[in-house]
Amino acid sequence: MADFAKLDENNVVTQVLMVADATATSEEAGVNFLRTVYNEPDAVWKQTWEDGSQRKNFAGMGFTYDSSKDAFIPPQPYPSWTLNDDTCEWDPPVPYPSDTPVDSDGNPANYKWDEDSQSWIVVPYPADPS
Repeated sequence: MADFAKLDENNVVTQVLMVADATATSEEAGVNFLRTVYNEPDAVWKQTWEDGSQRKNFAGMGFTYDSSKDAFIPPQPYPSWTLNDDTCEWDPPVPYPSDTPVDSDGNPANYKWDEDSQSWIVVPYPADPS
């Protein structure tokens, strides 16, 4: 199956659909098929790849297509994060910690970004309910 992202007038992804490989023998063939099926001859569709091998990232709802980079860019997660021009992903001002934190009982935890402190904070995993 081939995946296609529909773009609005601001190049924001509003829909992602799959088209059979037998129909989408090329990007143009897939786009023409979708325009015909939905009776939207002027709709803008771009092919997207799940593995990110082309157009940097697999398109998702709310992503923006940047034609100069030929890439799908996810929404900016926080105002302090900056776009990495090579990956078209958002980089935090402080890199994600490389260690795996544990709580006082030795249970694994995780990090989440705290925009107010501009830092990663530890978030414990929920306790096992059993």
